[in-house]
Amino acid sequence: MNAEEQESFRDFVETRSSALLKTAVLLSGGDRHAAEDLLQNALVKAAGRWQRIDEPEAYVRRILYRQQVSRWRLKWPRRELAVAEPPESPAAADGASAAELRIVMRGALARLTARQRTVLVLRYFEDLPEGEVAALLGCSVGTVRSTTHRSLARLRDLAPELAQLGGPGSGTRPASPDYSPVEA
Repeated sequence: MNAEEQESFRDFVETRSSALLKTAVLLSGGDRHAAEDLLQNALVKAAGRWQRIDEPEAYVRRILYRQQVSRWRLKWPRRELAVAEPPESPAAADGASAAELRIVMRGALARLTARQRTVLVLRYFEDLPEGEVAALLGCSVGTVRSTTHRSLARLRDLAPELAQLGGPGSGTRPASPDYSPVEA
């Protein structure tokens, strides 16, 4: 890598690493140390091919996703962190802030399996269509759909506090004129 490419790589890391780390934290279930390792490995792989990369952020994100998929496939999965008591439930929906919702959502995502968490992060945090998620994870669109459905159902079961905050797992949908009863 020449001096110009090194400078370009440094600029990319300085400007985009915080956004990439947020994605890595979500993919790793809130484990910041695992997320930092995930991001560092992705950046090392990207640095080796830097001169041939057209879209660096997309390339690094794809590496993050694929490394996370590889972690699922390990013969001995990582142990989950056990705590003595569950966290306290958040405040009522009226006083719920965006920060509370993020904290509750991160905890709820950490309770899902790595596969379920990754599918939800790709679909809803990264806002990728089902076809792209299927291509990234090496599975069919139907698998993505069923995994998404089961993951949301499990999220609702594991984190009922999301319903109090009105988050994505709450199951509450705004009223739609298309579904209103027809009066004769």
